[in-house]
Amino acid sequence: MDSVEIAAITNVVNLYPVAVDTQSWELFDHVFTPDCYVDFGAPAVWTERASLKLAFDMIHAPFAATQHATRGHHVAVDGERATCLSYVLGRFIRDVPGGNMFESAGWYDDELVRTAAGWRIARRICRMLWWGGNPAVLQTSPDVPVQPVLDSLVAEGKAGRLAHLEALKRKLG
Repeated sequence: MDSVEIAAITNVVNLYPVAVDTQSWELFDHVFTPDCYVDFGAPAVWTERASLKLAFDMIHAPFAATQHATRGHHVAVDGERATCLSYVLGRFIRDVPGGNMFESAGWYDDELVRTAAGWRIARRICRMLWWGGNPAVLQTSPDVPVQPVLDSLVAEGKAGRLAHLEALKRKLG
């Protein structure tokens, strides 16, 4: 596999935390396709980039700071399509009763397409493996209760719900 392709895909995946942590939503135009499907667990599901940008602006505006660190990227390229599994550690800071920080660890299971402008994420599934701190930090809307739901890679893999793992199985036989 071409290391240039891997680097380009990894760079797109890593642009997402830059966009979120600086609240520069216009950068999502360089991360996601216009018709992207992004699933952070119900009810946090979007089916196109414009509504994702609007929702993320509203959701993230109350935070004093966020920090997302992606690592452990594994990329599989198949022509004009690719998948990338990466791990994420997210921290969210907001002054609320009970403590000002929430943090979580999880993963992104991304499906990417090559566009005229470069690689873009067409489909992202994000799941949380672990969390700590005060979940009230995440509740930026009083009418949307936050209940952190945990999920493991082994469970998703055994259920056939990891696009990257399924792509590797096809590729490696």
